[in-house]
Parts: sequence; structure tokens; C-alpha cells
Amino acid sequence: MPNELSLPPRATHLHPVEGASRGSTTEQHPQAIPSAQLLLGRPSVTIDHDGMHYVLRATRAGKLILTK
Repeated sequence: MPNELSLPPRATHLHPVEGASRGSTTEQHPQAIPSAQLLLGRPSVTIDHDGMHYVLRATRAGKLILTK
């Protein structure tokens, strides 16, 4: 793959979503990866996660959508 990224090992948890219940976790969050580094100027990328394919795409409104 010509534009492969060097990513850290797969995280066991995700960052909380804004407005979602955060609970009382004391875990450290992994370093954030800028969306521009994932998309590399493309409107969408396919992510292979545990044998399943997901599509991450940026909308014109600047939001990110992840679909299965």
C-alpha cells in the first residue's frame, strides 16, 4: 500500500463521544491521530478491523461518519 500509516497497537477502548456518559475511568487515552493524517486528502478511507471493513468519510460540513 503506497500511503501506509504507522499506527500504534490497536486500542482496547475508544475516546468518549461528546455528550456521552464518561463514567469514572482512570485509563490513559492513546495519542490522538489527526483526521487529515488518516484521510490523506481523500474523501473516505476503508478501515479493516478484525476482518470487518468500515468506511470513514468526511462530510462537506466537516463531520466524520464511520459506517460498516
